[in-house]
Amino acid sequence: MEYMWFWIVAFLFVGYFVLDGFDFGVGMSLPFLGRDDVARRQVINTIGPVWDLNETWVIVAGACLFASFPEWYATLFSGFYLPLLLILLALILRGVSFEYRHQRDSLRWKAGFDRMIVIGSVVPALLWGVAFGNIVQGVALDDSHVYVGGVLALLNPYALLTGVTTLLLFFLHGALFVALKTDGEVQQGARRLVKAAAAPAIAVAAGTVVWTIIIAAGREAPLLWFVIACGAGAAVALLAAVVLSLRGLDGRAFAAAAVTIALAVVMLFAALFPYVMPSTLGHHLTIENASSTPYTLQIMSWTALIALPLVLAYQAWTYWVFRKRVTRSSIEAAPAHT
Repeated sequence: MEYMWFWIVAFLFVGYFVLDGFDFGVGMSLPFLGRDDVARRQVINTIGPVWDLNETWVIVAGACLFASFPEWYATLFSGFYLPLLLILLALILRGVSFEYRHQRDSLRWKAGFDRMIVIGSVVPALLWGVAFGNIVQGVALDDSHVYVGGVLALLNPYALLTGVTTLLLFFLHGALFVALKTDGEVQQGARRLVKAAAAPAIAVAAGTVVWTIIIAAGREAPLLWFVIACGAGAAVALLAAVVLSLRGLDGRAFAAAAVTIALAVVMLFAALFPYVMPSTLGHHLTIENASSTPYTLQIMSWTALIALPLVLAYQAWTYWVFRKRVTRSSIEAAPAHT
């Protein structure tokens, strides 16, 4: 049952990175697409009804991690305290900005919160990748499973490459979402942004995939074949997303980008398996020695069986309700505070 919950946690992080990933990308695209206040409102309103719902995935993922793998949770949140705190502060900053930017008509007031949206999108997009890069590669854990490497040790080449990869993939994902949900100059600008970001995103992502496969092979990962398959699938999906965007097929391009991110996250978890936090000192945290008791996992399984379909259905319904494009004419006709 602990192995099942390892993949449930992986599923929750897949959902979080796919959904909040395009939120981050939309926030990062704001300086490039928001030529005036109407355009900026158009960009922000593409995620206005869903950004807070998307963020709940990380709360659920963290809660399930705490309940199903308390040793993993304790080691992760104590050792990665500073990066995770920065992510939390950035998410708070971004959420506050969405709610407060329209409280005054002052352009200076709005510009300040727009900068906070950008910062609050860039920081998590980068640091989530750095965190997962360190988890996959392995960190210095002592015999009590306490991280002893220090903050600077987390800024190693593989982790930084993984962070840049998540940053660029989320940026591309967000630009595709803006192209899908808007019209006019903002939509055309988003398509140009996809074209400009495609080459660096593909190059960096390819480097991360190859390096991850090398790490998994060196560790003799039992799912090495699955790591390779996911990496190859992510590469194909990323190329497809760019090609589809160039042809103006925004919906299919966005779906392909979502598949890219989903396969990339699954690849990282497959490279990690059967560990949850490998140790460079030999004191590994595995799925078995980090998990909760079977009784706890059994209760969680029944709860998830009932609650998860309801959550997925509600989120699907929310996206269906807000499926229409955010047009420039609708923004111009709406009050300035929306």
